[in-house]
Amino acid sequence: MTSRPSSQAISPAKRSKHDALRRTSDLRLHALRVPVASNGLLIVLKLAVWLLTGSVSVLSEAVHSFSDLIVTVIQSVAVRLAGRPADSDHAYGHGKFENLSAALQGLFIAAIAALVVVEAIGRLRHGASIAHIDLGVGVMLVSAAVNYWVSRRTRAAAEREDSPALFAQTSELRADVITGAGIAIGLLVIRLTGFIILDPIIALVVAGLILHSAYMVGVRAVVDLTDARLPAGQEALIRDVIDRHNDLFVSYHKLRTRRSGAGEFIDFHLQMPSEMPLKKAHDLSDVIVEDLKRHLPRAHVLIHLEPEA
Repeated sequence: MTSRPSSQAISPAKRSKHDALRRTSDLRLHALRVPVASNGLLIVLKLAVWLLTGSVSVLSEAVHSFSDLIVTVIQSVAVRLAGRPADSDHAYGHGKFENLSAALQGLFIAAIAALVVVEAIGRLRHGASIAHIDLGVGVMLVSAAVNYWVSRRTRAAAEREDSPALFAQTSELRADVITGAGIAIGLLVIRLTGFIILDPIIALVVAGLILHSAYMVGVRAVVDLTDARLPAGQEALIRDVIDRHNDLFVSYHKLRTRRSGAGEFIDFHLQMPSEMPLKKAHDLSDVIVEDLKRHLPRAHVLIHLEPEA
């Protein structure tokens, strides 16, 4: 007697989709491992130099690296969650976890910047001394160089995977490059001029850059979480792709777009000739779907077929 297939069996198409999600998640997690390792090393170096020099600007960079490390760990968890396939509770997938992690990252970074501001203001009011300035300059330059190298790797992965978490990480790393180089220059100026007051002032500038980074990361995350439409450039591309197939349909309307995680969601109504059989109309609409996916490989496209009025 022939056995009936289990209702729980996964179809080859679904299995292939699940495998693709898992591969995407693994690639993003691999890209995040390098920032975790580099930030861990830099935290140790910067804290050691801070203890030797007493520089609040060096401390601000150590705190900045610590915040990056915590945020990267959060992103790794979010990327793993976002890589899970759609299920009965999340029919549109789990991509929003990645956007949520970016929003939390913005809040966390802002809180770190506030701590730096408090410490810097305390130094401005009560004064402080700095020792071993040359050592501080060296470590800051090493930090800037390491973060520049890691940011290039992460940026390449972010563009390849179109990942909000990796773009947020890239933004943080580039901010670290600027602040590391800026603090090195500031310490050199202090060494040449003896103006110790520049140290907390530099720390306040670093805090401002950290806050700007938090704002940029947070804004993009909030836009995606509130289901804002895709950027004008992407929508123009979508319309161009649809219009190049205008010989297949009568008209289209009600185009809607949004982003979830690294994937775009696109849906619109497509009017077909009234006398056209449904199967033929469906097959023709698939031509448009496939063309859209060639330009936006992670897009989820839904077309509602309508007879012409």
